Amino acid sequence: MDLLKQKKWFYLNNNMSIFLPGQKRQYNFLLKNYNEKPSSILVIGSASEQLAILLNTKFNAIVDLIVEDYDSLMNTKLALSSNQSINVRMMNFDSTDFSSEQFDLVYAQASISLTNRNKIVKEIKRILKIGGYFSVGETTALKKELPLFVKNLLDEANLLPLNSEEIEKYYTERKFKIIARTNLTDTLASFYSESANLLKQTEPGLNDKEKSYYKKLVKRISHESNAYLKLGGDKYIGFETLLLQKEQS
Repeated sequence: MDLLKQKKWFYLNNNMSIFLPGQKRQYNFLLKNYNEKPSSILVIGSASEQLAILLNTKFNAIVDLIVEDYDSLMNTKLALSSNQSINVRMMNFDSTDFSSEQFDLVYAQASISLTNRNKIVKEIKRILKIGGYFSVGETTALKKELPLFVKNLLDEANLLPLNSEEIEKYYTERKFKIIARTNLTDTLASFYSESANLLKQTEPGLNDKEKSYYKKLVKRISHESNAYLKLGGDKYIGFETLLLQKEQS
């Protein structure tokens, strides 16, 4: 499976237009609650190519998309090779090369619920214009006490979810105004179910070299799908999205 086929695997050969937790509903939620006309947009995270295209088309604005690793960079550039309106670069999310107050809108879907979230959010606030908006989709913990298998799952994915009851406080303490919030936890079952089905359909067609190349990805998605769908992870892991506005510090 070459890189182009891999992109088709995740984007063209399934019935979800956005292959991320929250699917297309975070984007739709943004459109419902956001009435501005941004001229500069930043999208954060791998597997966000479709989102970048949608935002670029909807707002006719310059879109930058950043990823953190080389494989994601190559895959993303290939997927967007025919689109000259989206700039793809590799950067650390907590230390970008962008200027202060550069963006009208920052969009992150399932990409910043990480152990270094505090630094990432601080960086997003730096590069976001005063009065600018931040659309964020967060993996959340539905309970304060998590079982070991959930903790192990989160550790392996480098995730540090916010408790669902504390998510608004987290952002208001960092001088963001809550514009709107919605719970998209119900998208996770279909997301993980589709993930498992796609892997089951695609893996037999990989040769030994391809299996080795995608082994880590296959293992991670299989593990997460099994934990969520079969081991009871749905009782502990949620997903919420918020539309935030940067206030004057």
